[in-house]
Amino acid sequence: MPKETISTQKQGKSLAEPHEPGSPASYLAQEYQRWQILLDAQPALIQRYLETQARSLAEAMIVHSPQVRFSLPDRVVVDPGEADEAMPATLPVPANEREQMAGGLIDRMTRANINTILSQRLAELENSSNQAVAASAGLIRHSTARHMIYAMLPAGRSVAYKAAEQDEIPSIPVSQVPEASSAITATTDAIAEGEVGEVEEGRGELLVPYVPWARRFYLPQWVPLDEEDHLLVGSDSEAEAAVASMQEYLRILHAAVSLAPYMISDETYHRKRYGILGQLVNQGRSLARYQTREIIHAIRRRARAQDLNRGLRISLPYFDDQKLLVDMHAFEIIPAGRIMFTPAFVVRAARQEQVKVAQDTRLSPSTRKHLLEELHNLEQAFER
Repeated sequence: MPKETISTQKQGKSLAEPHEPGSPASYLAQEYQRWQILLDAQPALIQRYLETQARSLAEAMIVHSPQVRFSLPDRVVVDPGEADEAMPATLPVPANEREQMAGGLIDRMTRANINTILSQRLAELENSSNQAVAASAGLIRHSTARHMIYAMLPAGRSVAYKAAEQDEIPSIPVSQVPEASSAITATTDAIAEGEVGEVEEGRGELLVPYVPWARRFYLPQWVPLDEEDHLLVGSDSEAEAAVASMQEYLRILHAAVSLAPYMISDETYHRKRYGILGQLVNQGRSLARYQTREIIHAIRRRARAQDLNRGLRISLPYFDDQKLLVDMHAFEIIPAGRIMFTPAFVVRAARQEQVKVAQDTRLSPSTRKHLLEELHNLEQAFER
């Protein structure tokens, strides 16, 4: 495997791998393991109860509810004990402590972040002098973050990405198996697919309606553009919706970690974040290039119709890999007034903007590189 390629299995340290003693990573891994062991030690009925509370809280966090209510279990295992112990330590939760609420009228008026409010309320309960209450609150936190990562987000394919030159985020998919192309395969055709180790005996091939390029990514259903920045979906709005879905996927992952920071030690979190982050950056940049090409076509079309003689100002799309969204770089090509359009105006404006962008330290180096390529493409389109 090339040096720059990073597979999903290599993102972060596995829980089984030792961390440097005393390091933040070691502390978070220990915290994660402690709560996971305690959750596994709960009776099946308590685990189902915690899952129900976690589902309700996770949904409230995602839709930004101003107020959430939740309940602690009636009893909880506070000490899983040794493996050979028949009965782990179980304590009842006081009835007057079971019903809980996060958020209120003041928070609603100030539009406070429910994620922060819930995290603070759980922290207060975790500091309770009652051991059962403290353990229950910690289990609610752990179950909610785990539900967001495991249950709310679809699992994807095993993928590997490599970073482009001077890039910070691996986003170029690396083909792990040879792909045979066919001259008679349309983009909407179902393709027989089978991966090593995933075909069960007695079952046929899996038919998937995705082109080979899309199948290199973590979630092929959210790949709206091909390697040449051509649409694989029916419209621009569908492509933007696919990018928005990937952004929401990452937002849920980040919300889970903001609630329980130790979840960064979870292997499933790393695998999902790595897979969707590389896909989002790749497709976000591809969408920006596609929209830039459409802007170029629109300028040419309006120039032929003599519709650009009263000024021209454009907003050039680019993908910001820090904000993780398609942003706009607006600049003026022809000031307002009766000035006849010529392609030289676009060339000059694009060159001037390249000088400004090259010195803009607000953008990451990889975002600057991407935006400079956009401006260069705009310049080249009108230079000839």
